[in-house]
Amino acid sequence: MVERYSRQILFPGIGETGQQLLKEKHVLIVGAGALGTGNAEMLTRAGIGKLTIVDRDYVEWSNLQRQQLYTENDARERIPKAVAAKRRLKQVNSDVSIDAQIMDVTPQELERICDGIDLIIDATDNFDIRMMMNDIAHKYKVPWIYGSCVSSYGISYTIIPGVTPCLHCLMRQVPVGGMTCDTNGIISPVVQMVTAYQSVEALKLLTKNENALRNKLVSFDLWTNQHTSINVEKLKNKDCRTCGERPTYPFLAYENQTKAAVLCGRDTVQIRPKKQGNRDWENLAFNLSKIGNVEQNPFLLSFTTDGNRLVLFQDGRVLVHGTNDVVHAKTLYNRYFG
Repeated sequence: MVERYSRQILFPGIGETGQQLLKEKHVLIVGAGALGTGNAEMLTRAGIGKLTIVDRDYVEWSNLQRQQLYTENDARERIPKAVAAKRRLKQVNSDVSIDAQIMDVTPQELERICDGIDLIIDATDNFDIRMMMNDIAHKYKVPWIYGSCVSSYGISYTIIPGVTPCLHCLMRQVPVGGMTCDTNGIISPVVQMVTAYQSVEALKLLTKNENALRNKLVSFDLWTNQHTSINVEKLKNKDCRTCGERPTYPFLAYENQTKAAVLCGRDTVQIRPKKQGNRDWENLAFNLSKIGNVEQNPFLLSFTTDGNRLVLFQDGRVLVHGTNDVVHAKTLYNRYFG
């Protein structure tokens, strides 16, 4: 429908040719939180051909302040974010093909879903996952757009394999600790600003307007009115194990993958089983209901006992709420789901 995109087609940078290119493109968005929902909605309204949205979590009340696709009902029913996002986006533009994946991101999963991907957008809050994305993007020569925000601060950078420094070049090592939305809060305008930077770079790449790319790392603090644009070209490292002359893609190696992860200041530990597989949910729910409170929807089972809430997903992952102690979380996991 030309009328639907008429104002976008009138824009000289896109035009009819660019609009047709958008329709042919497939974008992977890793994470369906604040940045993920913002980018997904912009690209869906712009007429992208296909979106694959990957997220491991479900909608909670604290998400509603800034994660624009979700409703109170999604939080009330603990709908997985990928599913809730797909439902809303199909109402926005039914012509866009949307693949919603409820899963934890691992190198194996990235390898499986990256075939045919034209662009990856970072919308996660986890540097382990970002480094995996960085390796996958360079292994398969797929551009990706880094984005992060917390408090009133945001940052974004577009990474082109073989051209720009990669995230490994910039960071040199995976950051540990630091501010998170759960420890320092966040205001929604900073989300919209980072989303705008990511989405416009995505439109440039997807419509083959590489000459219009920003080519700099941008950071800003909306509350203190600071804005910085940095040329990081000289940081490209020829010995980098991800994008250098002899890449080994270290963050795809099994020993560098997190098996039990404390989730970003949320007083929650994720346990990922050795093997994925479906469980007999009906029997499990019946047995667990004898010792605690059980709630279910088609995507997850929530079990509360002794001050801890354990949420089981269909792929076998469990979120253990109420603790940051990995050992204690594993004990609870093995006691109830092992």
